[in-house]
Amino acid sequence: MSAPGDLLDEQQELVSPATGRPLTKRGEATRRRLLEAAEAVFAEQGYHEASIVKITERAGIGLGTFYLYFDSKQTIFEALVIDLNRRVRHSMSEAMEGASSRLEAERAGFAGFFRFTAEHPALYRVVREAEFVSPETLRLHYTRIVEGYEAGLRAAQRAGDVDPQLDPAVAAWALMGMGELIGMRFLLWERDAEGRPPAEIDPVVFDAMARFIDNALAPRRGQDGDAK
Repeated sequence: MSAPGDLLDEQQELVSPATGRPLTKRGEATRRRLLEAAEAVFAEQGYHEASIVKITERAGIGLGTFYLYFDSKQTIFEALVIDLNRRVRHSMSEAMEGASSRLEAERAGFAGFFRFTAEHPALYRVVREAEFVSPETLRLHYTRIVEGYEAGLRAAQRAGDVDPQLDPAVAAWALMGMGELIGMRFLLWERDAEGRPPAEIDPVVFDAMARFIDNALAPRRGQDGDAK
């Protein structure tokens, strides 16, 4: 049973733009520090107010070292979108392992998505800014999720877990959109009395969403018990 993006989750060799050579383990660790710093800076200040200097200062890495890994602010921004995409898909895929049905997998996958969102709220701001900074990267972000998602729904239809009359592509986009907006409303916008965001989504909200998904995906049955 495929999780969102599994088909496109291949590991690519990381290469330094300055030397054209593959990164060492130490180089990969430095690149990771820069991406983590970029996640924080872009989330706090937005793309236009962020700068390479602010990112390197946050990472504790020299300015000159930055260019061994990225050519520009836009390059690291695009790399961050792809990195967040990879990590959120991994969170969902990991959560879906062992699910006995597609409906069970849906619940687990969304739980993985919401956990990642609560831990990395930068995902929303970065992805939304990509619409203006790098539309191609934005499209890649969504299509990587949807292509694996669609494949999983098709497999579930063949197994009889999902309504065969549903269009898997439309269903995949609809489910992804619903998860994104539910996360925005009930994780990013929610605050407690002290102004702090929740560490996880409200179980009542999650159960209501899961019920909606179950009703949308489950095979329809006629009076004779056959799926329609």
